[in-house]
Amino acid sequence: MSWRDVKPIDCDIHVVVPHTGVLLPYLDDYWRDYVTVRGVRNLDMTSYPPTAPLTSRPDWRPATGHAGTDLALLRRHVFDELGAQIAICNVVWGAQALHHHHLAAALCRAVNAWVAAEWLDREPRLRASIVVPWQNAAHAVEEIERCAPDRRFVQVLLLAMADQPLGREHYWPIYEAAARHGLPIAIHAGSAYRHATTSLGWPSTLLEDYVAQASGFQNQLMSLICEGALSKFPDLKVVLVESGVTWLPAFMWRANKIWRAMRMETPWVDRPPAAIVRDQVRLTLQPFDAPPDAAVVERVIEQIDSDRTILFATDYPHWQFDEDEVIPAGLSADLARRVLVDNALATYPRLESLS
Repeated sequence: MSWRDVKPIDCDIHVVVPHTGVLLPYLDDYWRDYVTVRGVRNLDMTSYPPTAPLTSRPDWRPATGHAGTDLALLRRHVFDELGAQIAICNVVWGAQALHHHHLAAALCRAVNAWVAAEWLDREPRLRASIVVPWQNAAHAVEEIERCAPDRRFVQVLLLAMADQPLGREHYWPIYEAAARHGLPIAIHAGSAYRHATTSLGWPSTLLEDYVAQASGFQNQLMSLICEGALSKFPDLKVVLVESGVTWLPAFMWRANKIWRAMRMETPWVDRPPAAIVRDQVRLTLQPFDAPPDAAVVERVIEQIDSDRTILFATDYPHWQFDEDEVIPAGLSADLARRVLVDNALATYPRLESLS
């Protein structure tokens, strides 16, 4: 079986806000004047140059401008060449890092309106995440309520490194609103840069920062479990996007072991953390951090003890993507089908019409 024959659901592609000017039509008069007078031209949160190879495969890069800004190229690469039937857009942009939470709310609202008008309206195979101003939970809930009636928005987007751990009750109204509308919470690699991206302080290189993202995901997952957020909202799904995969078995084993010894601290966690992870947490496939050995891949899946956990993703147009090897070699036909399509359908209720 070829994965192209299955027509996968791509759970992580990126469209890029090229500059703040494209958002001006989607801002009200006050905020349009504000960003113009203040000269807010770009809130790109990537820490590498736009033309660096990491940002895009050479054959996916437009002749001019940023990768991920050309709908025609996206159609050709994601749908024609990779054969996706549906792709979920994630906009990772600096509105979620602003201290000015009113401005953040206005810009998030504009980003979502821009995505709907310029991408979703023009390409029916695209879906999107709701970008929310998580700096202020009330503003974030307001944006979820505004976007939720449009069923092309299929999840709520947060970043892996926030002002505080994501399990804290400050964020619970966001989770309540998401669960009520059947929207998973997507936690994407990235930071609001309030704190160093490593526990030892600021790193010197992108390599250190990128590898450290995995520990950020682990900390956030433990917070969501121990603070009781996932117990409070048992129907909520959490999707870890660009987290890597192979750290999860050791995390689950360690979390279970320590929970058994320390469970009196968290009486609301009424079952082993690994069980909560299997029921409520999903991880996207790219970048897949394992040796190119089919036996190792199968062993990781066995250690997770669930074939429902992994979601197909390419991370288009970034070059963490493994060339055309979009799924690990050697997966059984049944497991490959689950990773490519079925797990996404089970995770995202708003994709049910595809089944």
